[in-house]
Amino acid sequence: MKMKKRIGILTSGGDCPGLNAAIRGVARAAYEMFDCEIVGIHDGYRGLIEGDYTEMKRSQFSGILTLGGTILGTSRTPFRDMRKIGDDNVDKVAAMIKTYKELKLDCLVTLGGNGTHKTANLLSQEGLNVIGLPKTIDNDIYGTDFTFGFHTANDIATEVIDRIHSTAASHGRCMVIEIMGNKAGWLTLYSGVAGGADVILIPEIPYNIEKVAEVVKRRAESNKGFTIIAVAEGAMDKEEAKMKKKDREARRASEHFSSSAYVAQLLREQVGVEARNVVPGHIQRGGTPSAYDRVLSTEFGVHAAQLIRDRVFGVTVALKGNEITHNRLSEVAGVAKPVPPNHQMVQTAKNIGICFGD
Repeated sequence: MKMKKRIGILTSGGDCPGLNAAIRGVARAAYEMFDCEIVGIHDGYRGLIEGDYTEMKRSQFSGILTLGGTILGTSRTPFRDMRKIGDDNVDKVAAMIKTYKELKLDCLVTLGGNGTHKTANLLSQEGLNVIGLPKTIDNDIYGTDFTFGFHTANDIATEVIDRIHSTAASHGRCMVIEIMGNKAGWLTLYSGVAGGADVILIPEIPYNIEKVAEVVKRRAESNKGFTIIAVAEGAMDKEEAKMKKKDREARRASEHFSSSAYVAQLLREQVGVEARNVVPGHIQRGGTPSAYDRVLSTEFGVHAAQLIRDRVFGVTVALKGNEITHNRLSEVAGVAKPVPPNHQMVQTAKNIGICFGD
């Protein structure tokens, strides 16, 4: 007799569009493929550490395809602290293993970004059956072409740039729009190209403000008279790029640093234009997922259910070309995925005259 499978699901890290669609994909496919019970773990790894969970009903996965955020809640539990026993005297890894075993789980499905994948790999190495689903608006998880959440955020960031265009043109201003992405510039790159930015500044390509100023000055003197600059929150100039990460972060913290405000200030000083910065912030990752992300999240969730059925664990789902596949967690966890300076999209942008400040 086949035993009923118990599947734990958690969402960890920052929220992003498509989480509920992915949860739904896992659950509905699992219900169709085999006899199962779904356990929803609250607020990411915190819930797994503290034993905070809910025995889910099939009806709870209905009506959530278009819902933003996550019905399970989420939190950030830094990977670097997982092995550390804090003031609460709790061994977090041991606590998670204990909860997993007490719940008699056959598998734990973790939806999250880089930090989530590091912890998922850690639990896999401890002998738990774990499957990861890659979500992040930054699109910076190694081994997958796209993560769910990225396309929705790209749509929103592009709309922001579109709307700023009309204001910039009407007033002849230089508008500096700060796009999310502290370590990776994928979102700024794609939305900058889609939104028709004149300058795109990303962390992977340190910029020379003089090069940016030349573009602004040339456009100010032309019939255009306005400039659109898309800058990633983690973008840095060439001097900052030479600094150690600790020193760079200390400098930014002391100056209440905003990459867009900094660029706008320098341009006002060097060119004398009316430069203003815009920070759409968390708007970029809120709300209902796009049609693309609903489909991708569903495909990822269904593939995870297939892996559970086939007892393939210690992996994370991925999109490669047009194929939904998977990678070993050990090969993905902790591996960065920055924008290569020679990436095709960078070259495409440069070939239509977009400046990267390099």
